[in-house]
Parts: sequence; C-alpha cells; structure tokens
Amino acid sequence: MPVSAPELFEQTLPNTVYPQLSLSLANMMRFIPGVAKLLTDAELVDARAEIKRFTVLTSKSFSALVHEISAPAGTEVKLIFEPSSITTFLNTLDQQCVQHPQLQQLIAQVLDRQAHKTNDAKLQSQFTLQSLAAITPNLNHETASLSCQPMVDAALHQQVAQERVLNQVITQIRQSLELPVILSTAVAEVRQFLQVDRLVIYQLPLPSSAPNQDSESTTLLPSARGSVTYEAKASSKIPSVLHYQEQLCGTSSTDFLAKYQQGLTLSIPDIGQQGHLSQCLHDFLQTIHVRALLVTPIIVQSELWGLLIAHQCWHPRQWLTHEQDLLKHIAEHLAIAINQAQLYDQVQQQKQTLEEQVHQRTQELQTALVAAQSANQAKTDFLATMSHELRTPLTCVIGMSATLLRWSLGPLTEKQRSCLQTIHDSGDHLLELINDILDFSHVQSGKATLNLSEFSLTTLLQQILQVMRDKSEAHEVQLKANLKIPQDRDRFVADLHRVQQILISLIDNAIKFTPMGGKVNLRVWVETNTVIFQVEDTGIGIAPSHLPHLFEKFQQLDASYHRTYEGAGLGLALAQQCVTLHQGWIDVSSVEGQGSIFTVQLPNQSALISQEESVPKMLSGGRIVLIESNEEEATLLCDILTAANYQVIWMVEASAAIDQIRLLHPMAVIVDAQLPAQGCINLIRRLRELPVTDKIKIIVLTPEEISKEHQRYLSLGADAYLLKSLKPEDLLRKVEVLLKSASMV
Repeated sequence: MPVSAPELFEQTLPNTVYPQLSLSLANMMRFIPGVAKLLTDAELVDARAEIKRFTVLTSKSFSALVHEISAPAGTEVKLIFEPSSITTFLNTLDQQCVQHPQLQQLIAQVLDRQAHKTNDAKLQSQFTLQSLAAITPNLNHETASLSCQPMVDAALHQQVAQERVLNQVITQIRQSLELPVILSTAVAEVRQFLQVDRLVIYQLPLPSSAPNQDSESTTLLPSARGSVTYEAKASSKIPSVLHYQEQLCGTSSTDFLAKYQQGLTLSIPDIGQQGHLSQCLHDFLQTIHVRALLVTPIIVQSELWGLLIAHQCWHPRQWLTHEQDLLKHIAEHLAIAINQAQLYDQVQQQKQTLEEQVHQRTQELQTALVAAQSANQAKTDFLATMSHELRTPLTCVIGMSATLLRWSLGPLTEKQRSCLQTIHDSGDHLLELINDILDFSHVQSGKATLNLSEFSLTTLLQQILQVMRDKSEAHEVQLKANLKIPQDRDRFVADLHRVQQILISLIDNAIKFTPMGGKVNLRVWVETNTVIFQVEDTGIGIAPSHLPHLFEKFQQLDASYHRTYEGAGLGLALAQQCVTLHQGWIDVSSVEGQGSIFTVQLPNQSALISQEESVPKMLSGGRIVLIESNEEEATLLCDILTAANYQVIWMVEASAAIDQIRLLHPMAVIVDAQLPAQGCINLIRRLRELPVTDKIKIIVLTPEEISKEHQRYLSLGADAYLLKSLKPEDLLRKVEVLLKSASMV
C-alpha cells in the first residue's frame, strides 16, 4: 500500500520558547527560494487592538505560525504548520485592522504568499533542527530562565523590527531616485518605530571654501543658517518646526558642527538636567517644545550635509543604545541616497547642457550649410553669366585672327604669323573652356534638356576619331578603335551633341594623362537597347584615395598635375552630367601607374522620341500610385501631378501597396528607389509576377548619383527611372510619354 504524506500538525509549547521560535522563523527567510513574507505583532501597533505576540512566515514552499494563546495555567505558545489554520489566523488579524488600510495591505501581502500544500521536506527539517537547538536549553532550564525571559523576548522583537525599518528605507532608496520621497518616507518610518513626538531633518547650507585655508578643506560660512526641510509628528498637537531656521547657538552652532563633522551623536535625555548646555541652546529647545533630543549627523562624501534629530516634547527620555544605533544607520543610508540624487542631478544637468550645445551646433551647421548652398548657387549663376559675356569678345578675337591668317591686308612675317596663330589657338582654347563652364552650370541649374535625334553610331565615332587623332599624334600616343556595331543596330537615338561631349572628354582625358609612346583604345559595342563606350589608356592611373573625387567639378586629383597637364578640371564632371541626362551610368577602374578604363552605358531613346512626336501636349488624367517614404518629396510630386489633372494616391510602405494597386488599377506606379529593406526591388518583382499588374507602367525615382542599379531596375521590369532633381515639366513629359504608350497597348 502506498504510504500517505505525514500529517501537518499543531503543537502547544511553553511561553518561554516564543523568542527562539520567532527568531528561527526569521532565520528561515535565508533558506527559502523565491519571495517570503514575515509579519510580527510589532508591525500592528497602530491597530489599537489587543493583539498577543505572534510571528508568521509565509511562502510558496514553507509556511509556519507561532503565537501566544491563553491557557488555564497562564499564557502558552502554539506552533502551527497547517495551512487553513494559518489562513484563519491572518483573516482574524485583517478584521482587527479594518480601520487601518495600510496594515490590511501588509496582511494581504502575507496572505498572498501563503502555501496551500505540505511544506517542503528539506525546509521543514531545517526549521525543526534550528528550533530544537534553540529551545532545548529553555525546556531543560525553564525555571531558571523565567526571570530573564522578558528581556530576551523584548530584545529579539526589537531586533526584528529594527531590521525591518532599515530594510524599508534601503528598499525605498533602491526603488527611487526622488530624494524628497526617500527622505519623507524615512522620517515617517523612523519616527513611528522610535515612537518619538517629532523627527526632523535639518539641512545645512552647502559648504564653501573658507579663506586662508588649503584647497582641500571646506567650512560653513559663519553667517550661514540651515533649516528644517522634513518633519514627521506623532499628533497635530505637537507644534511644527518645518522650515524653521535656528539661530547659531543651538544644535547647529559652530561648536557642534565640528563635532558632527567627526561623526558625533548627541544624546540629551532631559534638557533640564543638562547644566552644561548654554542658555541660548536651552532657551531655543524650550521654544520648540523639546524636553529630550537625539541628534546624529548626515555626512555625504566626507561633508556634513545635515542632521537627523529626534524630539521628545513632553517628558524626559533615556535614549537606548539600539535607538542611537538605528538613527546612525538610517543617517548612513540617507547619505547614500543624497549622494545618488546629487550624482543624478549632475548627470541631468550635463545632459541638458550637452543637448543645448548640440542644438546650438546644429543651428550653426544649418546656417553654414545654407550659406554654402547660397554661395555655390551664386557661383554657378556668376559662371553662367560671365560665360555669356566672355563668349562675344572671344568670338571676335578668334574670327579676326583666323581671317588674318587666311587673308591679310599685306604680307606677314613669320613672327607675325606665329603671333596670330598663338592668339587664335589661345582664344580657341579659352572659348572651349568657357563653353564647358557654361554647359556644366546649365546642367547643374536644372535647365538642360536632351535634344534627341537619330544618328549613325559609326559615322559619329569616325568623326570623333578623326578629330582626336591629330591630338594623339601631337602627344605621340597611339589611338586605336575597336567598333562592334551591327549594321541593323547602327541607328541610335540620343542627344548627338551630348554624346560627342562625353566621348571627346574621355578620349581627350586619356590622351592627356598618357605618356609618349602609350596607347589609348576606344571600344564600342551594342547590347539590348543600349550602347557601351569604353576608353582604356596606359597612362598614369588613379590612386584609390582619389577615385571618390574623380567626377567633382574643378578637380585635378594632384596639385602637381596643374603644372604638367592643362585643363580646368570640368571634363569628367561634365561627362557625368551628360550621362545622367541620358539616364545612363559611368564607371571607372584604375591601377596607379598602369592606366585606367572608363565605361559608359547609354540607353537608346528611340521609344521616347517616337512617342513624343505623337503625344499631344498635356496629355494628363488618369490614376497614379506614388510610393514615397519622404513626406516632403511626396508632397512635391503630388502637387505637380495633381496640377496636371492626375489622380494621385500616396502610400508610404511598399509591402502594403500590392493589394491596393490590385484594387485601384492605376495607369502607373512611381516608386522611390531608396525605400528601406529593398522595398522598391521587391515591389517591381511582385507587380511583374501578378497577371493583373504586369502591364502597369513602373517609374523608379532615383537620387542624383550614377549607379549600375539603374540598369538593374530596368532589367527587373521597370519601364523608366527618373532623377528626383528633374524639373516639373520634364517629369510630366516623361510620365505622359509612358502613359501614352500604355494606352496604345
């Protein structure tokens, strides 16, 4: 047969063993895992009811109760482990404290931890061994210990209650950085425990450096006075001293301050019996109705911060050692809390100061950025204006010098002809630089557009090679070409002038930076709807650190180049802008000392030019879905498209847009390439996979930077990509061209 669990029991014992059992229960809290609650009669003194001594310990794994009961022979002690009996006892206590919600809350916490099952065997054994060791001497010498038992009992209760007060103060310090809450709570708890009439915190002024002393020593100014900042009273009949400022003859006089700084605790049982007190101090204490007082210092970081003072107002009081010790311990823990609060305030002040500095610096940077942008725009406008103004006189200089070289009013000497030739060549070179500056400023200001036309790639390349061979021969550089252009793909649509600028700039740059005897190769081939130009040289190459600045305007990558190689540093920057206008990309690879390879991809604009010819002006109307996470850019695009009579639906996230697009059936979707988590690429793939959306036109908005990602968008199924810096009329023109082609399908 299975063996049943041992029965829980209740045991009646002599009253003399109560202190040992109570202490054993308190010690058990060290061995119980998890949270345990201990409650004694000392904590219910405000219940105003006759409550006999008791100690109860509750937890999820072990619970026990020891309490006094009345018996015919006197008072006895009952030890209980039975859960229902413990619960009944606590419920009775709860009813006795019905007028005290705080005490009821304390009892409720103990009830909440009450176990409703057999105690853990190991914990039960631990308690039994402790109890036997503690009570066996008492049972053997019961008679001999009767006389000292009340003193032992009281001492144990006092120790438990004192530790509880300390724990409450420590818990409050750990849980809060609000110094007023900590100090006010501590004052109330300690006053209640000591049962004094009034407990106050007297805060001294902050110390300041005293004259004629070393830098490490500090003292209070002689005229400084502190004040009572926190107070707890036993009843309303006791007068308040809150905010009272004591004259410098009492417990905060300069004589006492030096002693408090050394840790003195002042104990005065009866001011009437203290003949050594000054008359000033005696009169002061009588003024605030103090008969006995206990004062201990609060020392924060070796500095006297204030005083913790207990007042007995109506009768003398002999301050016990444990009361003085408790006040000292409380003062030490309050010093820790004050130091923590001071450190926290310092951190908050530093944080505020740092935030103000960051804000100020941000404002300065924004102002500087606006100034730099304004200066840059002013420079661009100035260059554009001056280029126009310089062109006219230069044209005259070049034209007249050329005329004199071909037909002069008389015979020219070799010296004169050489001078005229120099004037003509210099003017021609200067005009070329001015044209580059004008073109670049025109493109940067957003005013440049493509002048599309159809032309032969082979014819264009032969003309460029013929022009550039004279320069290559002058530099003794071998210029070769490798053209792979099928006859059926020779016709190409683009801006002929811009394509010439790109190729001449790249070839001219390669020849310029290739030493005598070097080679420059031009390779051209046609891919699906695109043409690839590649210029390779065996020149000086480009250092890796210089590559990020390669396409910046007015840049030559090494200062020494200015002395060796002529040029304004606009060629590559202008070539990049021309590639951008064609929605192509440019890339470079280089090895320093071995040469460089520039690669350009330009898409064929044939679809756009054929559609532009048949598209009526302002073909507006229809529904467009815009997916843009930047509110400012989205608002601008919505305004432009709405003004052109389009119905625009703006969405922020690409992941949530698929279902809406399927329902709305828009003519086009404009999506930002910079959506997070590859939102743009995933959206393009998903729209092209679904039968109901595979015909919708997709336009990708890209930043100004040139990237091979542009071609990736087109290969995934996007119909076009637009730069965010396009003018409104360019945006509308390209959108209308795409929508027109969609309506014709």
